[in-house]
Amino acid sequence: MIKTLAKCIRENKLPSILTLIFIMCEVLIEVYIPFITADLVNGIKAGIPIESVIKTGLRLILMAVFSLCCGSIAAVTCAKASAGFAKNLRHDMFEKIQSFSFSNIDKFSSTSLVTRLTTDVNNVQMSYMMIIRTAVRSPMMFIFSIIMAYIMGGALATSFVVVVPVLIIGLLLVARKAMPAFKRVFKKYDTLNESIEENVRGMRVVKGFSRESFEKQKFANAADDITKDFTKAERIVAFNMPIMQFCMYFNTVVILLIGSYLTITSGGTTIDVGQISAMLTYGVQILMSLMMLSMIYVMITMSTESMKRICQVLEEEPTILNPENPIFEVEDGSVEFSNVSFKYYEKAKKYALENINLKIKSGMTVGIIGGTGSSKSSLVQLIPRLYDATEGEVKVGGIDVRNYDIKALRDSVAMVLQKNQLFSGSIKDNLRWGNENATDDEIAQVCALAQADEFISAFPDGYDTHIEQGGTNVSGGQKQRLCIARALLKKPKILILDDSTSAVDTKTDAFIRKGFREFIPQTTKIIIAQRISSVQDTDLIIVMDNGKIAAAGKHNELIENCEIYREVYEQQSNGGDSDEK
Repeated sequence: MIKTLAKCIRENKLPSILTLIFIMCEVLIEVYIPFITADLVNGIKAGIPIESVIKTGLRLILMAVFSLCCGSIAAVTCAKASAGFAKNLRHDMFEKIQSFSFSNIDKFSSTSLVTRLTTDVNNVQMSYMMIIRTAVRSPMMFIFSIIMAYIMGGALATSFVVVVPVLIIGLLLVARKAMPAFKRVFKKYDTLNESIEENVRGMRVVKGFSRESFEKQKFANAADDITKDFTKAERIVAFNMPIMQFCMYFNTVVILLIGSYLTITSGGTTIDVGQISAMLTYGVQILMSLMMLSMIYVMITMSTESMKRICQVLEEEPTILNPENPIFEVEDGSVEFSNVSFKYYEKAKKYALENINLKIKSGMTVGIIGGTGSSKSSLVQLIPRLYDATEGEVKVGGIDVRNYDIKALRDSVAMVLQKNQLFSGSIKDNLRWGNENATDDEIAQVCALAQADEFISAFPDGYDTHIEQGGTNVSGGQKQRLCIARALLKKPKILILDDSTSAVDTKTDAFIRKGFREFIPQTTKIIIAQRISSVQDTDLIIVMDNGKIAAAGKHNELIENCEIYREVYEQQSNGGDSDEK
């Protein structure tokens, strides 16, 4: 885990090292100042001249200023190193997520990935900041203060032998009790974020069913659950300060009592006032160092769970990779399935697709129909390698898709889903996802083909109209037509429409299909639909049932030979088009 995270430090090694150097300088000066101060106190008691006092005072001022400078520089370099480390973590995680296949993404929920990129990274950033600064400063301060205490106080420093173990044991017990609560909190953050995401995404449904009160209560329960664990953990950690104060005051009393006794009885020969003042200072430094170490232990233990969650993403290997010698050119849009079976999970008992054999010539228009759960989408997702076939092979242009460069293959295949995503920006910006170099004329042409030009022209700003996040300011049918136009800008060899005209009326659907026949005759078109009217004039219709091809043929053939197709056709013909418009 440490090795994985250390790779993200990269250009932040120098500020991290500089932090360590300046922290060491700061500590050395801080533990030396009480030593000089003790000599000054003893000198004043002995009646040294004022010039010596001023000289020593100036020396102390310079040391304090230098210590302050070292601490300030360390703070700056530490902030730069930790913030840069966090930036690299987010960058590497996001880059890794972009390389994931659908099966990889299926292992992580979207809310969990958001939590890992935000809350977990923040926790690790705080830990790294403490490690390169406080985790170095506190042990050094503890060790040097102990050494200086024995140099200054001799046997009197033995009081620390009693106090330090008590403080260490107390702080460890506090940290041990608090850890389980802190660990539970980070797992519950996913539940809280999931509640937020579901509510925001499904706001129309929530309001449509007047479920605001239910959603508020669900969020409140998740928030209260986190609050209880945090409160419990913080209540336990709060014992740190009383334990610390008890040990500090106990140590102060012991040093003052014994030190005063030794000073009086020895006449200042064994130990003097200056040494007693230095011992008190060193006592505070030692105990504060232990206090900070306990907080470091708590913070690092807290963030260990975050580190593990981040490493799960960074160490996840994409299930779909480029071959060693990939093919970069897709010859044509022909598609062939040879004895293909597929399941989403390796341990799944049932195949989503089973024994699929299918040949589609380049330029053909193929329709796919079937009931919900018949694996229509699963079938077409194997073509651009969104998933890999579990058994058999899928060929595009006569070559197994696993032999292609992934980008080259996906650039040759355009998919339009039923639930497509539009991004915040202008209509042009969204359309140019298909081709970032597309001209205005090319954009207008594909929009006309997708029957989107008319409603775009009706907007005051036309193609410069701003699209809100998720496309919330356009209708479902408008969104689908924009997504079809975006796909056409890729000029693909294979165009897959996965129920992507479900939100448009049958007349517009017919115009879109007519445009496909006239403007992109060489492109292989695969249309998944629920309406028979959307596929009945295609070159080939495939009927899916329970992950298998139940029948394949033209419209008239299937009416005669396929009971499933005939029943759907009769229901839609007799009852009319039941799809929403």
